[in-house]
Amino acid sequence: MLFDLDGVITPTAEVHMRAWAEMFSAFLDEHHPDQAAYTDQDYFDHVDGKPRYDGVRDFLASRGIELPEGDPDDPADADTVCGLGNRKNDAFNEVLERDGVQPFPGSVALLDHLRDLEVPLAVVSSSANAPAVLETAGVADRFATVVDGRVAKAEGLPGKPAPDTFQRAAEVLGASYDAAVVVEDAVSGVRAGAAGGFGLTVGVDRGAGAQALRDAGADLVVPDLQELVP
Repeated sequence: MLFDLDGVITPTAEVHMRAWAEMFSAFLDEHHPDQAAYTDQDYFDHVDGKPRYDGVRDFLASRGIELPEGDPDDPADADTVCGLGNRKNDAFNEVLERDGVQPFPGSVALLDHLRDLEVPLAVVSSSANAPAVLETAGVADRFATVVDGRVAKAEGLPGKPAPDTFQRAAEVLGASYDAAVVVEDAVSGVRAGAAGGFGLTVGVDRGAGAQALRDAGADLVVPDLQELVP
């Protein structure tokens, strides 16, 4: 089973949402005060589940705003795609360090059940912070491999909604795609699962909307992973 992290195993999707909202709202207020305010729907439509810089690009494109691409080493105050992404990442890390994170109880119940069944597990996350989040949440030892944003960059794998990161995790676990299950809460991640030839794609509705997840290709949608525990 191949799990997304933020919003599936841990409630860090909420932290990501707040960090994106603070960053984009401040950017619009300063540089584009004529634009409509950034909303949670912008997050679900353009940002959720994607690699950080892709989320910046897609949101800006939705507003007709053009910025230089910049470089991943840009400082967080640079008005570039990479600078805005780095600004958001700094905000996320500050919240994680200050507040910590606990996994969803229903997700832990499913992880316990799968451990008893000896099912190999992987985390597949667009975030470069995935290992730190797993350690903070106390569940890092549950997963045989983590394919995150750093791995994707190092191996040249396109991010979600492309299926490549999930496929890479299945390969590391020694599983054929049609024998693997993808578990996602983001529309972009569900699309990745649906495009990858996997045996099943499970959507977890943490706010994206059950119908939106089904429309993206989820075979099954649940409100919480406890629903999958016999």
